[in-house]
Amino acid sequence: MRHGRGGDFRGDAERYHRRDRRQFRRIRPAAGRSAAQTARGRKREVKAKKKVNSIQDIVDLASAFYGSAVLFAALEVDLFGQVAAGTLDTTARGMRLLADACVALGLLEKKGETYRNSPPAQMTLLPGAPADLTKAIRYNRDVYGAWGKLAEFARTGRPVEKPEIHLGADAARTKAFAAAMFGRAMGIGRGVVPLLDLPRRDGARVLDLAGGPGAYAILMCEKFPKLRVTTVDLPAISAEAAEYVGKAGLSDRISCRAGDYHTDDFGAEEYDAVTIFGALHQESPEQIAAILKKAHRALKPGGEIFILDMMTDATHTAPEFSALFAVNMALTTENGWVFSDAELKGWLETAGFAPGPTVAVPPPMPHWLVTAEKRA
Repeated sequence: MRHGRGGDFRGDAERYHRRDRRQFRRIRPAAGRSAAQTARGRKREVKAKKKVNSIQDIVDLASAFYGSAVLFAALEVDLFGQVAAGTLDTTARGMRLLADACVALGLLEKKGETYRNSPPAQMTLLPGAPADLTKAIRYNRDVYGAWGKLAEFARTGRPVEKPEIHLGADAARTKAFAAAMFGRAMGIGRGVVPLLDLPRRDGARVLDLAGGPGAYAILMCEKFPKLRVTTVDLPAISAEAAEYVGKAGLSDRISCRAGDYHTDDFGAEEYDAVTIFGALHQESPEQIAAILKKAHRALKPGGEIFILDMMTDATHTAPEFSALFAVNMALTTENGWVFSDAELKGWLETAGFAPGPTVAVPPPMPHWLVTAEKRA
């Protein structure tokens, strides 16, 4: 038996996306509101889902990995692509049970014997979809095994996986990691870049530290047509960035520099702005302080630094995703964790910056943007 999605879900997906944006606007903080305050607001909004209040909640938590495994398997067998194309054959027991589980999770819809992708799945779980998350989710699948060693980490405090695997030691996994980070950053970046007040004059220069595969640099140059960006990342990642930048037709404005922001020097008063997006959560407090001092030196007087990252409240326990992401980083990096916005602002002030307000960025993941100006 073959099944198709029946109708065109693009309109439904776009309506879902607009609804998601409206939810973001309801929780976005006013200027000056901290990540801690925003975290508390978000926690209240999803309180029933977040807290364990009963034996049933514990049972549900113990089996929560079932849902992740269903999602990973559905992507691996191209279930959503088959549904979209109308070629899904559920006469086979395994595929039928997987499809029904996806219906239970809200990933598919079922009417009679016909399956259709739900609007969120149609928008995110097909390659090239409006908010394609397929590569990012496949990366989550890759680190799934590391989470099975969490007890080992709890006993030793040491990462259970070497980060070098994704950063050049294994070519295939490095390319997959870069692809996942590019897709993820393009999604996050479309919400972040409009919040940036970057220079619009000819020749303005931005230093993008730990720039990854270049997604943020590409989006910045698309929004600010006179901007020039230098990205810095490890050689294997920088090589991937050069490929993405070339495909975007921006090689004349984006320079992909192979380097290490721990050891490299970035000059004095050479850049109008510095960006560090989604990188500092893998560094120790001492390393963060040193990186920010280098960034301060590299900026022209009055220049600004823009830092985007996961952040927590002062207790390091909320939002839930940030607290769990801290564990993920600790499992896979030497110094990974998630800091609070108050801690970040303290490091910025020590480095010679005047921090501005903390601003929440659009869903689905709890990122915050902190802007700080170089003091004279």
